[in-house]
Amino acid sequence: MTLHDDPLAALVGQEHAVRRLNAIAHDPPQSIVIEGGDADSRVALALYWAMRLNCASGSVPCGQCPACRQIADLAFNDLLFFDGREGLIKVDSVREKRSTWGQPPHGDGYRVSIFAEAQMFMTEAANALLKSLEEPRPGNVFVLAAPQRERLLETLVSRSWVVTLSWPDVRVNPPEVTEWTTALVDFWQTGRGWFERTQVRGAVDRNLAMDVVIGMQRELREALSGACSTPLSAGMARAYGPADLRRIGLVLEQAQDALNTQVPVNPTMVLDWVATRMA
Repeated sequence: MTLHDDPLAALVGQEHAVRRLNAIAHDPPQSIVIEGGDADSRVALALYWAMRLNCASGSVPCGQCPACRQIADLAFNDLLFFDGREGLIKVDSVREKRSTWGQPPHGDGYRVSIFAEAQMFMTEAANALLKSLEEPRPGNVFVLAAPQRERLLETLVSRSWVVTLSWPDVRVNPPEVTEWTTALVDFWQTGRGWFERTQVRGAVDRNLAMDVVIGMQRELREALSGACSTPLSAGMARAYGPADLRRIGLVLEQAQDALNTQVPVNPTMVLDWVATRMA
C-alpha cells in the first residue's frame, strides 16, 4: 500500500479512534495528539482528520471530492505535512510557516498541519510550534503523531486533545531489532562484540536506539512472564533470576526516558550505557 493508493487503509481495526474524531469535528480542538498504533495508522488517522474537516460532503470523508483526493496526495492547499519519518523536524521549517498559521485558510474548511513522527522535533522546533499554539488563529488546527505522548514536549501535549490508537500486539521483534538485542545480551554475558557494532559511523540514530530499547523490553516481558516465545527471551529466563531481570527493566526504563527527552542526546551513548550497566 502506498499513500496515494489508499491513505486510510491502515485504519482498519481503529474504528474507535475514527469515531472519537467524528464526535468532535463540529468544533475541532486547535491541536490533537495521535499516539499508539504504528506509523502508518497514525498518519492515516491524521489524513482522515484533514479530510473530515475539509470534505465537500461536510461529514464522513467521501474520498472522491477534490479536497479528499488532494489530501490523499499531500497536495491540498490547506494541508501542511511535516514528515519526521524522513529525519529531524528542524526549527527553520517550523518558523517559516508561522506567518501562514497567522492567516485564515484558503478554503472554507480548515488548514491542517500534520507532524508525522513528531518525536523527531528538535527542541527549538517544538518550542517554535508551541508559540503558534499559544497564539491561536481561527481555522488552523495541528496534528502531532507520535508513538507515545511522553515522547513529545509536555507543554505541547497539555495543549492538545489526545487520541490513542490500539497498540499493536507484537511479541516478536523484527529481524533488524533482534540482531541488536541478541548482540546486547551476548555482550552482557561475554563482554565482547558490542562496541564494534555501535562505533560504526552512522550505525545508530535515535529511532534505532529507541527500537532496540523497546525490543529489549519486549524480550524482558516474555522472560518475566515465562511465555518465552522467542529464543532470546528463553535464554534470558535461563540466564537471569527475577532480581536481575527487574534490574534490566530499570536500566531500560532509564534509557527510554533519556531518549524521550527533547534535550539532544547521543543515542549511541545511551545504548552503550545500557550495555555497560549490565555487563
